[in-house]
Amino acid sequence: MPVLRRTLAAFLAAESIAEVVVVCPEDRWQLLAGNFPKPVRRVAGGENRQDSVAAGLTEISSAYVAVHDGARPLISPADIDRCVAAATEHRAAALARRVTETLKRADADDFNAEAIPREQLWFMETPQVFEKPLLMKAYAEVKAWGLAMTDEVSALELIGVRVKFLESSRPNLKITTPADLALAEALLR
Repeated sequence: MPVLRRTLAAFLAAESIAEVVVVCPEDRWQLLAGNFPKPVRRVAGGENRQDSVAAGLTEISSAYVAVHDGARPLISPADIDRCVAAATEHRAAALARRVTETLKRADADDFNAEAIPREQLWFMETPQVFEKPLLMKAYAEVKAWGLAMTDEVSALELIGVRVKFLESSRPNLKITTPADLALAEALLR
């Protein structure tokens, strides 16, 4: 099963999701062809993440929007629903994973320089769910400042909005390398 199809299936199974906009090229969209239990549309992406998210936002009619990396196929419908519920309560919420490893900062020559306390540090994941007007305002600021964002939480920080973090209930890795794909396959088995 294609990674994007597995990701889409989780969103279609989530009770809190009424519609899905897939931001992808036409060739990826063809891998998803079929009948869906909820409205599903495709929109072409942009040059970078925020352009792609902005393109998707124009197609969403819901009051809240959940932005999710299609390359995170292990997301559970329950975690999607938890994020939507938290965003409904707090205006903005994101799935994340607590940092559990020891962190070190290195100097310019790659020698240890200092330890970084890991308490209150999180690895960001998706979905990241927001009131649609908040995300639109944040991306307008990103564009006005000519910035590049790697996630939507960073865009909300720019306009001073705090985002509630929810811990993933299970692995939610992003498939970026062949090793990630092998790990995802092992987890699914």
